[in-house]
Amino acid sequence: MKSELDLDPVSRRILTILQEDATVSHAELAERVGASSASCWRRIKSMEAAGLLEKTVRLVNPARVGRGVNVICNVRMASHAKDARDGFEAFVRTQPEIVECFSMSGDWDYMLRIVVADVADYNAYLMRQLLNQPSVAGASSHFALDLVKYTTALPV
Repeated sequence: MKSELDLDPVSRRILTILQEDATVSHAELAERVGASSASCWRRIKSMEAAGLLEKTVRLVNPARVGRGVNVICNVRMASHAKDARDGFEAFVRTQPEIVECFSMSGDWDYMLRIVVADVADYNAYLMRQLLNQPSVAGASSHFALDLVKYTTALPV
């Protein structure tokens, strides 16, 4: 099964623009990509139906809501049994502090990006939540000093 859709240059430009600013009007989008407003609307609806475009959100400035510290946390599981993995992943999905979670190859089983207010906030979260999970054997934390690049836009 082919997972990638064949996209023409106009659709690719639409995707690029929408990733930068999803609030752009269909009229402005049409002008910027050289197509009609109706054509842009149809293309967007088609890409939504195909699962290429997902939900529309607004990005919140983490520092302005008291979540300016990024922690990359590597997690090692005590067990690799399916129920242990499923339980840990279910826990992760309920935690608003965990904004990204990757199942990893190599020495660590998961890599989490956790956003917190400060080091004390993270320490409390680590001790009360993450390390209290029965399937977690250990964790290694790395504090980001500066955000060099952050984007949600994918190259299309």
